[in-house]
Amino acid sequence: AIYFNDPFRAYAYIASMPFFVALYQAFKVLGYAGQNKVVSPVAVKALRTIKYCAISLIGFVAVGEIFIMLSNSDDRAGGVFMGILLTFGSSVMATAAAMFERILQNAVDIKSENDLTV
Repeated sequence: AIYFNDPFRAYAYIASMPFFVALYQAFKVLGYAGQNKVVSPVAVKALRTIKYCAISLIGFVAVGEIFIMLSNSDDRAGGVFMGILLTFGSSVMATAAAMFERILQNAVDIKSENDLTV
């Protein structure tokens, strides 16, 4: 019942889901690295999921910033700064995941091409 008295709190819990999904996928990628299966389509799919989660987190933060700006508060600076930090971190994560995804996809393509020629 306490979550529905403050809709921003419920929104924050919903918006945190992409973060935890990306964290789970990152642990899966690390598990693939431990099993020496980094160059595989499942690792590429996990990186793609991390990229999409980071992009959706940027969207959730942007809507949260609008929520903060439209509220009737005297101290918005802290919330806005935290939103800027989260957006910057998410954009760095999305860029890194996209870069690693592209590199691993090229490696998977080369590996499958080499498996066919041998």
